[in-house]
Amino acid sequence: MPDTEPTPTPPIRVTVWHEFRHEKTNPRVAEVYPHGMHEAIAAGLRGKPGLSVATATLDEHEAGLTEERLGQTDVLTWWGHMAHSDVQDLVVERVYNRVVRQGMGLVVLHSGHFSKVFRKLMGTTCDLKWRVDPPSKETLWVTRPGHPIVQHVDDHLVLEQEEMYSEFFDVPEPESTFLISSFDGGEVFRSGMTWTRGAGKIAYLRPGHETYPTYHNPAIQQMIENAVRWAAPTLPTAPHTFGRRDLGWVGK
Repeated sequence: MPDTEPTPTPPIRVTVWHEFRHEKTNPRVAEVYPHGMHEAIAAGLRGKPGLSVATATLDEHEAGLTEERLGQTDVLTWWGHMAHSDVQDLVVERVYNRVVRQGMGLVVLHSGHFSKVFRKLMGTTCDLKWRVDPPSKETLWVTRPGHPIVQHVDDHLVLEQEEMYSEFFDVPEPESTFLISSFDGGEVFRSGMTWTRGAGKIAYLRPGHETYPTYHNPAIQQMIENAVRWAAPTLPTAPHTFGRRDLGWVGK
């Protein structure tokens, strides 16, 4: 029999979403991320095998997350902070449905914990304690060795300057906690967690305050790449119908 070529695996289609507001108003942020945080995050993903990367920002039409764009997205990463309320509810509902009903993966970064879409998916306030100044030294400890999101990452990672987050973090009990942070003020925080909502997988990664070069850090870039690969749907979501079912359906 003639040899048959294996069917190529389609790439994971990633959309990196970002407010892109801080860089336009804060010179300190613009200095750290001159092309925007979304471009720094996307740069850590571009060129990696099996990934196709695009970006979207808040001030684009429908926040850059039109039906067409989301229909071409397997995994969405989300960074928001100063403009959570500016994200239209129709966009939130669209992202929510794409995750829950169609299996799109969602990777929520840093202050994206307070986004409308993350709070809708979690069903809680997603509130926490925080401190920006003075900057804190953060040590991230791997608490679940072997988890796919911490592959190729050491058992701990030190960020010399970061914003402090601390418990209590008001989120539902996660399916896994793979990172815990400790800070030089004595605080601790669950910095890496995962959930499933409907057909979609969700990961939260804490590091990434806008005034620090966290997204230029190779280990953070590696974890974001790992999270994207982990959250990607593995099989197409089969269509399902809901509603009334009358007698006589057996055998049809």
